[in-house]
Amino acid sequence: MRFRLLLSRAAIAAALPRPRRGIVTALTVLVFVLAGPVSASADVRLPHLFGDHMVLQQKSTNAIWGVAAPGQQVTVSASWGAKASTRADKAGDWKVFLPTPAAGTGHTLTIGGRKPVTIRDVAIGEVWLCAGQSNMGVSVDKAFEAEQEADVNLPKFRIFKSSREHWHEPLDESRDRLSQWKLCNPESAAETSAVSYFFGKKLHQTLGVPVGIIQQSYAGTPIEGWMPWEIQQDDPRARAHKEELDETAARQAGRMGLTREKALAEFARELAEYDGRIASGDTMKNRARQLVPPTITRPADLGHQYPAHIFNAMIHPVCPYGIRGMIWYQGERNAKDVPQAAHYREQLPRMIGHYRRIWHERSGGNTDPVFPCYFTQLPSWNPPQTRPVEGLEAPWAVSREMMRLVSRECPNTGMAVTIDTGDPVALHPKNKKPIGIRHAYLALKLTYGKDFVASGPRFGGQTVQDGRIILSFDADSVGGGLMAAKAGPLDAFAIAGADRVWHWADARISGDTVVVSSQEVPKPVAVRHAWAMNPSQRNLLYNKEGIPAAPFRTDDWPLFDPDAAIVSVDKPEKEDEKTSADWERPKMTQ
Repeated sequence: MRFRLLLSRAAIAAALPRPRRGIVTALTVLVFVLAGPVSASADVRLPHLFGDHMVLQQKSTNAIWGVAAPGQQVTVSASWGAKASTRADKAGDWKVFLPTPAAGTGHTLTIGGRKPVTIRDVAIGEVWLCAGQSNMGVSVDKAFEAEQEADVNLPKFRIFKSSREHWHEPLDESRDRLSQWKLCNPESAAETSAVSYFFGKKLHQTLGVPVGIIQQSYAGTPIEGWMPWEIQQDDPRARAHKEELDETAARQAGRMGLTREKALAEFARELAEYDGRIASGDTMKNRARQLVPPTITRPADLGHQYPAHIFNAMIHPVCPYGIRGMIWYQGERNAKDVPQAAHYREQLPRMIGHYRRIWHERSGGNTDPVFPCYFTQLPSWNPPQTRPVEGLEAPWAVSREMMRLVSRECPNTGMAVTIDTGDPVALHPKNKKPIGIRHAYLALKLTYGKDFVASGPRFGGQTVQDGRIILSFDADSVGGGLMAAKAGPLDAFAIAGADRVWHWADARISGDTVVVSSQEVPKPVAVRHAWAMNPSQRNLLYNKEGIPAAPFRTDDWPLFDPDAAIVSVDKPEKEDEKTSADWERPKMTQ
């Protein structure tokens, strides 16, 4: 298997156009110099994921890999006394498994070859993969409370962030030649995913050990892009998604002349230019932005929404780096309509299962085969709720329900409830800190066994009694007790009888239960809570730790008619003048 961080010689040669010979020859030589295969005299080399300030998972056996000359002996020696050796295979690839001690810092790794490589300031601690689409990528400097991180200095909290990339074949390494592990300081914090940052910071400060986060986010990407095609090719909706993009690509090639060959040739030219600039010491696109590797946007079958393309370039290159677990924030792109949102219940466990399987297999069995995965329930978006229950126009309500069900059905998973965050207009809201902290609560309780309440009140069951429905909640989610977000009656509950007509309900807290009723529904059968695109302005149910209950339903009625017309979510019109301000919510106390 060739080291696929760049195009192979054959791929570049096939992709290059044929204008004047001198230009093609010069470009080809440049690309071959930068991307050519490892020769018999080459030194051992590692992906950028292995570098100074890296964090290795503690009390585990971590995979370390790279390339060398075919057949070359490679030895990895650690300052804590561990050592592992192997020989590079016929393609030059090698991988070893190195045991790690308990948490600590100041370690070194030496990778022996013809010219040994030393990695300095290695930390041993807890490592988490943080992946998803644009809201996972929104950086700290664009989030509320960013000013509070202006003086942060946490050298044992470390961040690895890759540029967004996609590719139609699995890559062994990211093409981002500037990616590196960074100590947490004001500059590195500002550019880091806010959800990932606040998650990792809370873990680090609570556990008192080094923490490393690996941020892999890509805007506007469907979950189909985050899985290999072979594990979803039996999925009718995934096949329909792929066929639609194939048809788009055919039109682009026919009408616009945007063929794969032209796109790959242009990519090869841009990649050679990028690598050439990096090799010359040029790292900045402009005063504010760092150089990033090129991407292909068209044709559609080479683009970032095509099945498997994000997995190939964002997940495959970091597997099987030693991790404790994963947090995931994606779903907007898969909640454009109710049928699509309902299908997420099938897709999310499929993706989680595959990640667990490949990490376990490729790590030599050293990564937990059911490592924890915590995911983000979609926040509030669109105008505030005015009707007891929204229907086909509210696919995000369905998406939230599917995630809630996955969190109950899929082992070792949890869901961070975000219904009190969001924005009526902006698809990328700034209130990210509560989301990161709630992910940390899940990990601290469920993964590390700390004395935390992991979530808000989780619906456990209902009892119908004397014209009322009594809602119970899982005991470990009630925490210090149930409460409303603010003064006044709970007004986010709806109730229905056998006619399935929803009415606003009277709801009151009674001990660890909520009693729901309505004079208009003398014989109630079902309740829904916060069932709308944006129920954030209702008086939501919380526990006294300041975590809201997830939207939920007690019925199992069909969410849509498969023969009915599709209703897509409306994108709100932008306001002419809008003051950006966070929403009020109960204070989180843990």
